[in-house]
Amino acid sequence: MINKGEKMSTDFELDIVQNGEEKRVKFADILTRPTIVSVYMKNNTGSCDKQNISLAADQQAFENKGVNLITLSKDTCGSHKKYAEKHGISYILASDPELLFSKATDSIVEKKMYGKTYDGPARAAFYINTDGEILGLIEKVDPKNHAQELLELIG
Repeated sequence: MINKGEKMSTDFELDIVQNGEEKRVKFADILTRPTIVSVYMKNNTGSCDKQNISLAADQQAFENKGVNLITLSKDTCGSHKKYAEKHGISYILASDPELLFSKATDSIVEKKMYGKTYDGPARAAFYINTDGEILGLIEKVDPKNHAQELLELIG
């Protein structure tokens, strides 16, 4: 996994939902100020819902600190739009089925489910400066208390 102080590649594109609109953006272009990217697995699943509900409840606190907030999963933008409406999410939801962000942060890990082993994105959070420098990270997210742990990370 990438370390604090290292720079990640920001030269890739993602599909995002922002303010109810779907668009394709260059990752570098959404780093308009320090940004948190919180990675989760799938919309409408237990721990992932807790992770996003925690962030949605405190999304104004991140805005007040001047920090962009993005959550990222393999879900489609269509799924993200419904998910944002359901949970009152105003931050960016990014779709990354090709794991481009996880590759850029070297955060693809081995996972096991139902006796099968596969590679997938780590449930982690990254605090990133506008130039791609990692200002901080949480390698293992606490879904229920995620907003609080991120607010402590950014100070």
